[in-house]
Amino acid sequence: MKIKHCKLLLFDLDGTLLRSDKTISQGTLEALQECRERGILIGISTSRGEQNALSFIEKLQPDILIVSGGALVKYNGEYIYKAEFSKEETRRMIAAAREVCGADCEITIDTIDFHYWNYKEDPKKQDDSWGDSIYTDYRDFEESSFKMCVEIFDGNQAKRLQELLDQCDCIRFSDGYWYKFTKKTATKERAIMEVCSACAIKAEEVIAFGDDYADIGMLRLCGMGIAMGNAISEVKEKADLIIGSNDEDGIAEYLRKANEKGFYGWTKD
Repeated sequence: MKIKHCKLLLFDLDGTLLRSDKTISQGTLEALQECRERGILIGISTSRGEQNALSFIEKLQPDILIVSGGALVKYNGEYIYKAEFSKEETRRMIAAAREVCGADCEITIDTIDFHYWNYKEDPKKQDDSWGDSIYTDYRDFEESSFKMCVEIFDGNQAKRLQELLDQCDCIRFSDGYWYKFTKKTATKERAIMEVCSACAIKAEEVIAFGDDYADIGMLRLCGMGIAMGNAISEVKEKADLIIGSNDEDGIAEYLRKANEKGFYGWTKD
């Protein structure tokens, strides 16, 4: 079908809008500005927590913000959707992770205001863009949360933890051994439907860009799902279009061509 009207461009961050060095190219920023001038909304849809994406949020000033894998959604600076674990639920999840994966397994927790971690090495030494994170041993953790991530090297352990946390949506990240746990209702797809309701638009009027497992549902839901050239094969198989990689200015090149067409003429077979 033809997608005649694009009202929202929605981008994953890591591996998509961000280059490998965790920057956004000037070409991409310029192309996004041209889209804004056409009246198209700009959105971020990331598995990062809000605190871990602040530097990019400040640079992009997105109209839509979907963070923690869909557990928290903002529209024009106001929260419109939250899928939160209670303090007790969060404690049980941490305890389950340690029971299955060992007491020293690495865990991160996203809350409304902070990103907590117990890494053996400060995450900012690995990624300067990661924002201000707080170290904790989780011994007396008393916070409600939106997302837990656990590093799991053993596939059997990952399966066992998913079985124990069957109230969670669980997705693995392809660039390591990390697994994301959010509420069953906290997915990028659900978040997009909340955005569509708030903005009075249809999913068919959204163009989404992604590269990893967590993006597959989003790409299938939207009017056009675009995979980066560096995306995993599973994402490419489900996408309507594959563009250049995140390090080849794939998004900037695509948006420039789309702007030349006035955002008409996309074809979804």
